[in-house]
Amino acid sequence: MSLNKRKWLKKIVFYTTISLGALIMIIPFLWMLSTSIKDQGETMTLPPQFIPETITFINYAQVAESFPILKFLFNSFFVAVTSTLGQLLLCSMAAYAFSRLHFKGRDTLFFIYLATLMVPMQVTMTPQFILMKYLGWLDTYQGLILPGLFNAFGTFLLRQFFLGIPKSLEEAAFIDGASHFRVFFQIILPLSKPALATLAIFSFMQSWNNFLWPLIIVSNQDLMTLPLGLSILQGRWATDWNLLMAGVVISVIPILAVYLFAQKYFIKGITLSGIK
Repeated sequence: MSLNKRKWLKKIVFYTTISLGALIMIIPFLWMLSTSIKDQGETMTLPPQFIPETITFINYAQVAESFPILKFLFNSFFVAVTSTLGQLLLCSMAAYAFSRLHFKGRDTLFFIYLATLMVPMQVTMTPQFILMKYLGWLDTYQGLILPGLFNAFGTFLLRQFFLGIPKSLEEAAFIDGASHFRVFFQIILPLSKPALATLAIFSFMQSWNNFLWPLIIVSNQDLMTLPLGLSILQGRWATDWNLLMAGVVISVIPILAVYLFAQKYFIKGITLSGIK
């Protein structure tokens, strides 16, 4: 076999494998969309029908009538945006301290901080709940938002990016009399837009899809986020899967919009931050 034929064969195998992987990944989303436009009878037919005989969009209207979905969307959006902005501010400030400031025990403290990534969220959830109870923050936006503002992964990601910024820029600013705060806000942050956009996407997706923490901290329906509100559609003995999938489609749209809006920053941030 000639060299050109081998190259073409490798390309065919590579692109075939990638295409199959992409198809496997997208099938659940297509099935979710298909179920959301079926009536109740077609969701349980055997064999399953991927393309429904009768396409109906009434499920989306029924979801809006079943519970206050606009309120749930507002709660999810408010919590996700606030958590994302808070993480960007706190993680960037911590990353600047760990990458630019020199103090005794800096690297040791950073590794200890980074080691918290190995602690499962389920381990810290009970102490956080007790703390929220003592503070009187159960069934409040503070209880939903504040525990998620501190993110070791975000600090690590931004620190790796900050280390790649030339120190000569801030040294020139210090010579001109700039303080650390001015260097941070006027030099470091403007140069870190790709990494900040990457962290923003991760933070927004994590907060938007978070179900377990709102489940234990919120019992008031007026404060429920969309993932928690969708659980109302799942009954004890039976579930209207067409309505549930319609609600899930609604919850996925903001995630897709955020990713498409910041896709180029996401890819560039992954490349430059050293995460492989």
